[in-house]
Amino acid sequence: MTTPPSPQPPDRAETSARSRALDTSVAQPARRYNYLLGGKDHFAADRASAHRLIEVFPAVRTAAVENRRLLERVVRYLAEHAGVRQFLDIGTGIPTAPNVHEIAHEVTPDARVVYVDNDPVVMTHARALLTSNNVGATAYIEADLRDPAAILVSPDLRDTLDFTQPIAVLLIAVLHFLPDDERPYDAVAELAAAMPSGSFLAISHTTFDPLPDDVRQRLTALADPAAGHGPFRPRTHVEVARFFDGADLVDPGLVPIVEWHPDSTPRPQATPVEAIGYAGVARLP
Repeated sequence: MTTPPSPQPPDRAETSARSRALDTSVAQPARRYNYLLGGKDHFAADRASAHRLIEVFPAVRTAAVENRRLLERVVRYLAEHAGVRQFLDIGTGIPTAPNVHEIAHEVTPDARVVYVDNDPVVMTHARALLTSNNVGATAYIEADLRDPAAILVSPDLRDTLDFTQPIAVLLIAVLHFLPDDERPYDAVAELAAAMPSGSFLAISHTTFDPLPDDVRQRLTALADPAAGHGPFRPRTHVEVARFFDGADLVDPGLVPIVEWHPDSTPRPQATPVEAIGYAGVARLP
């Protein structure tokens, strides 16, 4: 496979998620999400955090499920209608069937997928559970969206994906974990700029826009760093739209998660107020 020269590693000290100690006493987004989806890979802190969210917003499990349904619709759309054969899934989360490569391989058996996450538990399960067929390929990178350069220079990325062909970058339910001071817009722009022409960017992002004022205030309090649930930054429609600057949104544009291709399988089964998120897919120049 021929690829253009890889970007050089950043001068700043390399961030290594692998070196982080696993702290089960602190809730982590991927493990909490796994619990909300009915999985088994979580700890007491993750469950306690999830139940606090449920107390304030009982539909949070529904929102998690609708994000998974959205992921399936997005991958199928990109593989079936946009002809995408390569996927870069950042913020993978603990494997939950169907996974991106399974969805893509149903449409195109030669699809190639690279998963990225910064939680060691996620990557342990990914290596054990995510296997490709004999035609396609999968790879796994333990890295952080906050350091896109480290993702882009990974040998596993460059060995798996062909940077002369379009790539779909999937940022599903991950950007709301990056507060503004961690420069999420810069991270997305850096990733988008590194993709071949004709690639795609897919994003889903939590919003409090459709919520009543009292629920919004209580959830905002939980999102405060002092609340102990980890960083969380919901964004408005205008703020989420900024991530797509310079790209062309495909129909139906940036819409509530349950309104993105709702007639495709799997169909959404909730309202915008229950799913509390925006979704969009855009073609990169």
